[in-house]
Amino acid sequence: MSNLHPAKGGSISKDQPGLRYPTSGKTIYHRALNRTKASELSSASFAYLFSEMVGYASKKIESIQDLEKRLNVQGHPLGLKLLDLLLYREPPRSQTRPLNIIALLHFIKLNVWQHLFGRAADGLEKSSDPSKPDEYMIIDNEPLVNRYISVPKDMSQLNCAAYVAGIIEGVCDGSAFPARVTAHTVGKQEEGEMWPGRTVFLVKFAPEVMEREGYLGKG
Repeated sequence: MSNLHPAKGGSISKDQPGLRYPTSGKTIYHRALNRTKASELSSASFAYLFSEMVGYASKKIESIQDLEKRLNVQGHPLGLKLLDLLLYREPPRSQTRPLNIIALLHFIKLNVWQHLFGRAADGLEKSSDPSKPDEYMIIDNEPLVNRYISVPKDMSQLNCAAYVAGIIEGVCDGSAFPARVTAHTVGKQEEGEMWPGRTVFLVKFAPEVMEREGYLGKG
């Protein structure tokens, strides 16, 4: 593994195999995590990269649900890492993981959405069905990931925001609130509709999470 480290003096011989380092001897991993806190990615670059991801995930699929599941799986590890990064950037006194469901969902609605999309999510609701106290909904009127994707007519039910659902699921799992997150299009594809791409991210928490919430409520 010695070929993975720069030689003394900050440079590596051009003939030496292995990972290449710049002449300064520093890589992206040497940068402070707060250095790029306010940086932005161009829409064109994001659109190209995400369309390639969708194209890769769509190979040899059997159904729309299969494609959405693959996008979800792609987003999950990003959510795990994003949680650590956002908590690291918080002031030392507030560098604590959310301790209850409401705190976690507000963290996702505000902090996660602000970091990913430059704004907060458009809504946060709890299921009105008394038989489903474990379901919550995060609402985005116009998901960025769907803005540059052309969906074929035979796949009209596809919602590529399943990738964002995977990110949310990763944040929940990393916070010790295991959940299943799915993306659902609720906007009407009609002329005059203000938000035709309106998407609801349905967050369904695991039974053990609800049991823990019950104990915390009693305390």
